[in-house]
Amino acid sequence: MSYIQRFPATVGRFDQSSDRDLIDGLTRWVEDHYRADLLERSSNHVYVSTLPIPAIEQIDRLRDSPIVRSLIARQVPAHSVIAPMKHTDELYISNYNKDHGGDQGLFDKHYDGNLRFMSSSVVVRALIYLQSDATYKVVFHDSEVEKSFASYEFGLLDFHRELHWVEGEYNPADRQRILLKCNYLITPPNAGVSGRAALAANTAVFYVVKSAMEYSKSPRTLPQFAVGLLCNLFRRLNNIHPLVPPAFITGLLAALSWAIV
Repeated sequence: MSYIQRFPATVGRFDQSSDRDLIDGLTRWVEDHYRADLLERSSNHVYVSTLPIPAIEQIDRLRDSPIVRSLIARQVPAHSVIAPMKHTDELYISNYNKDHGGDQGLFDKHYDGNLRFMSSSVVVRALIYLQSDATYKVVFHDSEVEKSFASYEFGLLDFHRELHWVEGEYNPADRQRILLKCNYLITPPNAGVSGRAALAANTAVFYVVKSAMEYSKSPRTLPQFAVGLLCNLFRRLNNIHPLVPPAFITGLLAALSWAIV
């Protein structure tokens, strides 16, 4: 039996004035630090660990916030270990687009990860909205939750087991959204080897997917278009079953080898 069948999507909000002041300060910093990128209307995923230390310290206060931690703890078995995967956390500047690059996946029905078969752990992703107008709706299909997120709000979802997507009318002039993607590995107490294996597997998935998404966002070259199309194809195949994408790659490589010989 799985340790957790599926973490149910959960919505929360930062109501404390100190938290909101912190979020406003982070938003101003992002707008200043990434001013050139915002003018180009590009979408960026940046690892939090690569940001200046003062920014990381402010982000730590949000991702380690009691309100986030308590909402996670309510939905998992007692005495579970909630371990932040800070090396995978990202600052995300989102200008929604439909250019068939990496950001196309916001509108497509998708799972964020493909390790649904790992039954000894679960990864919870927190989407913390620093800046957002509630003009787009996020649909968490498996949990039957829908939410148009505004600034100061956040959503928790099962990274590997929640089918979700974004709905809304694409508007090129819409203001960018700024959010944090923070990830938490949930394991039983004293998980030992299985916990370390889960951490390693999830780290590999995060790094591979992010590299491909970043390379293919707003594509301009043929290789970027090709990687973007593969990202979108694998996303759809993953909706069928998490083993279908690797099976597809294996078959493709076998066919190419046969053709070369």
